[in-house]
Amino acid sequence: MKSTCLLLLSAFAPSAAFVAPSQSQSSTALSAQKSRTEFLRDIAAVGITAATAGVGLPAFADETLPSGVVIKVTTEGKGPAPEIGELAAIRFSSFAGENKIDDVFGTPEPYYTRIGSGGLIKGVEEVLPKMRVGDRWVLTIPGNLAFGPKGRPASAGKPRIPGNAEIIFDVEMVGLPGKEQELIELIGDD
Repeated sequence: MKSTCLLLLSAFAPSAAFVAPSQSQSSTALSAQKSRTEFLRDIAAVGITAATAGVGLPAFADETLPSGVVIKVTTEGKGPAPEIGELAAIRFSSFAGENKIDDVFGTPEPYYTRIGSGGLIKGVEEVLPKMRVGDRWVLTIPGNLAFGPKGRPASAGKPRIPGNAEIIFDVEMVGLPGKEQELIELIGDD
């Protein structure tokens, strides 16, 4: 993450922000303070520009989102990113403590979901638009963004999930039907 921040800084911050002031010793503290202030202002401008331009910056290892979802990137993908409303193929396993809730890694077909449809727990719905094809992330989802205070009752083959249980969700984005190059070459893009 530090290298990405430095890359952004070097691309957008004025070069003067990185140069030590060359004035006399008595005004060095004032010049350094001014340089730090200008530097921070420039960095804030870069962040605001990225946010208002709709540029989604990728998550980094051990990032905690403002909602409380913790992301640990285990594999970084190089494929396309999904758009809201787009169909995505994912594989996942989820656990509440030691209890396995679900596991789609061992099935012949991935799980298909529409990005932003609300078909998965809120914490996962928040993270999927940030992923790219090939990404595999382990999410730690707080109870309020999982099954909430009521939890989930036991059902056939599924354990009961207590209220406000933290959920560990290992998810991999395996495909975006309609954006996969070999399918486009096979059926065309008319």
